[in-house]
Amino acid sequence: MAINVIKDKCIGCGICLKKCPFDAITLEDKKAVIGVSCTSCKQCIEPCPVDAIEFVQEESGIAPIDLSAYKNVWVYAEQRAGKVMNVALELLGEGKRLAEEIGGDTKLAAVLLGNDVEHLVDELYSYGADIVYVADDPLLKDFTTDGYTKVLKDAIDEYKPEIVLFGATHIGRDLAPRIAARLNTGLTADCTRLDIRTGKYIEYLEANTTANTSDLSADDGNMNLKQTRPAFGGNLMATIVCDKRRPQMSTVRPGVMDKIAPIAGAKGERIALNHTLTASDIKITVEEVVRSAKELVSLTDAEIIVSGGRGLGDASGFGIIKEFADRVGGVVGASRAAVDNGWIDHSHQVGQTGTTVKPKIYFACGISGAIQHLAGMQTSDIIVAINKDPDAPMIGLADYAIIGDLHKVIPELIAAWDDEDSIK
Repeated sequence: MAINVIKDKCIGCGICLKKCPFDAITLEDKKAVIGVSCTSCKQCIEPCPVDAIEFVQEESGIAPIDLSAYKNVWVYAEQRAGKVMNVALELLGEGKRLAEEIGGDTKLAAVLLGNDVEHLVDELYSYGADIVYVADDPLLKDFTTDGYTKVLKDAIDEYKPEIVLFGATHIGRDLAPRIAARLNTGLTADCTRLDIRTGKYIEYLEANTTANTSDLSADDGNMNLKQTRPAFGGNLMATIVCDKRRPQMSTVRPGVMDKIAPIAGAKGERIALNHTLTASDIKITVEEVVRSAKELVSLTDAEIIVSGGRGLGDASGFGIIKEFADRVGGVVGASRAAVDNGWIDHSHQVGQTGTTVKPKIYFACGISGAIQHLAGMQTSDIIVAINKDPDAPMIGLADYAIIGDLHKVIPELIAAWDDEDSIK
């Protein structure tokens, strides 16, 4: 897609220069010229008094595909050291919902790669997988970009899933874009919401911006995945559709989807992937896997999180936050303001530009509650806010609110906790 200037029509009036928000247009020999910083926002087209600017759909050079040949929802069942990651189980619950929304004979499949991972197949069945594709090979013991990309790409070529979901983990963020590039398809990263709408549904809404969606009945058009993710630093939410290529691929933030209750004894179909991976396909050798102390503290899996914000005053304030977290068996979180001030490492950040969490108890200490932070923790089972400002947005969201100086309140909570332990 591109903006084109029809030279024969252009009169060099300069109106388009003033309308361009990216300063991408210049005048050369009294003719408008579109520069490389153009984003095709189309803001210059309508103001042109002589209709000399047009929007051109460029040919991609990629042959069109038969969308109807693709079916089923796939979830990459990321595992580490023989344990399925929580985000994969969350995605199975979301994948089950999407498969049901698509309807027909659409099935949910998990794709399991690794070595000695057969014991995980039944767990994937219990969390909703109708099919488990397995590639169990010593060459897949440790994650390598080359090896995992080849096996997954070949599997997608063979079985043609309509949707493929990855967790937005370090591995998922490495693997998904490489596969998407090889498949010439789109990828939406860091999604926080997924929905299914048909092609005709989208066309209808584009043509009828004030339409009541309940007036539109389901149709038999191609199903498109509406992939919603934060944009512009979390200040707005963008919804993206990949309507001409397949599979539709997304990475999804851990903690934003709900796991379904596991069904003990559930069974499905196991399919072995007949891959052709050889040692020569893998360009690196993993000599040793070293896990840092930081990796051992997982906000995503924590049942109790104690987070500190700008109200701590300075970096030393996290001392009392850590003491409280240790006492209640939780982990330390932080707001973006605290991280931006350099008080704590980014790995502790909760929010749209950090980690999305869903603990049983979330303590928000000195956090006012910017919308980006609320979006990252508002699904917590219980929210406890400690803040001097009774009008802070976090106070309104909290299940329990304590109005006061956190430096006085938290020591009282620790003392009360210790007294409760002594009574026991």
